[in-house]
Amino acid sequence: MSRRISLPQVSPTHCKVCYAADRDGNAGESASSGASEALLEPEEHVLSTLEADGSRRWLRPKLSMGEWWKRRRVVAYVLMVVFVAIPHLRVNGKPLILLDIAAREFTILGKTFYPTDTLVLALFMLSVFVSIVLITAITGRAWCGWACPQTVYMEFLFRPIDRFFEGTKGKGGKPAQGVSPLWQIARLGVYLLLCMFLAHTFLAYFVGTERLAQWVRTSPIEHPSAFLVMAGTTGLMLFDFLFFREQLCLIACPYGRFQSVMLDEQSKIVAYDPVRGEPRIKGKRTHDDQSGQDTVRGKPAGDCVDCHQCVVVCPTGIDIRDGLQMECINCTQCIDACDDVMKKVGKPLGLIRYSSQDAIARKPKKLLRARTIIYPIILVGVFSGLAMAISSKSGFDARILRGRGAPFTLMGAKEVSNAFNVRLVNRTGEEQTYHLASLHDEVEVEIIDEDKLTLPPGESTLLPIRLNFPSYLTLNDGNESIELQVSDQSDNERTLSIKVLGPRR
Repeated sequence: MSRRISLPQVSPTHCKVCYAADRDGNAGESASSGASEALLEPEEHVLSTLEADGSRRWLRPKLSMGEWWKRRRVVAYVLMVVFVAIPHLRVNGKPLILLDIAAREFTILGKTFYPTDTLVLALFMLSVFVSIVLITAITGRAWCGWACPQTVYMEFLFRPIDRFFEGTKGKGGKPAQGVSPLWQIARLGVYLLLCMFLAHTFLAYFVGTERLAQWVRTSPIEHPSAFLVMAGTTGLMLFDFLFFREQLCLIACPYGRFQSVMLDEQSKIVAYDPVRGEPRIKGKRTHDDQSGQDTVRGKPAGDCVDCHQCVVVCPTGIDIRDGLQMECINCTQCIDACDDVMKKVGKPLGLIRYSSQDAIARKPKKLLRARTIIYPIILVGVFSGLAMAISSKSGFDARILRGRGAPFTLMGAKEVSNAFNVRLVNRTGEEQTYHLASLHDEVEVEIIDEDKLTLPPGESTLLPIRLNFPSYLTLNDGNESIELQVSDQSDNERTLSIKVLGPRR
């Protein structure tokens, strides 16, 4: 006598698996025809770039040159120029953006920040994060489809190169004939040159254009580390644009996975309208006057003719008709393709359009909602704090720290001394010599190491000083508040408040 255990059927595409075993524990024959049937059947595409058998699905999207594509092309070309120009632009003699990690200097909009500017850097990063969340809550993934460097260069630089060498210029899709080895080598050479140029542009954000130009003009032997960094960056870009491609958006980029918490039902997305489009049926439509609906062979039919043009033009390989998906980058190619088909069949445009989940469901639009109220309030607060923190930065930083050891030292019967350290940071582009003076008539400033009063640009130092004053200054309270003025050669001044300690009687 044997037992038969059947696992429940998970879905119509999944097989039912049965096992049999006798009372002695010996395995019986499977009720399935083969051992492989015991596994769940995979979907047609596990990912849009992965076939059911695990092989890579190479995407060669067709090109729909509609109105949205023309707008994106203008934006993309402008952004390409901006991306290249930013390291070369100067504000007050400083780069517009320079993130010199090795020197621990971060120049943004002509202002240089240092690791000691933790508050400014934290507020800046927080403002960027909140801005991204707010923009996403309102406009969806507009950044991904319109301004992300990966999308801009992939869709408007490298894919056009592919179409040129594959003979599909202006239309895209799979080439009618295979590409000859000579053309493949030529395409690889073009990719290599462009990736080298982009790698140098990318490095200019971190080392500056002057240093980069010096490296380019000299032998790699004189700067092997920099050359290896450039070669590695070129290799990574070549790997990305030649092989990894859209998988960076689908697999590596975390932005798509965060969109579920940044979007709401009122956020703008590229969406298919199932109310208009369903049911999808191919064929010539006739209008039924009684029901007021189109029919195909007597069956009700929506506006979608199931032509799959929205699928074949998608650069991430998804079907927008399946609803909001993580892989969608809001590139609007499906909108252009669908509008072109709607014109041909005489239907209204906008079956696929920029909309929101609530608008597709025919719910009223809400401009004021929790996200659009709370995020701007947070952003105003963060920007206000950032503006105050930046405005407080002068040509140098000065911070006073109490020295180690005894709180005060008696210098004879009537004089007291307090030890301090002054942290000085030169924020100017020139060497500066600093001057310290007490604003209290009875307090004298003694510099322990006068050589540290002179600082090169961007450098910092810890200057030891002593504050000497008469002992009666701290009678009764044991302390006295004074102000210390620090100035440089460029007439920048900072006033530091400190309490000196001394005997109570």
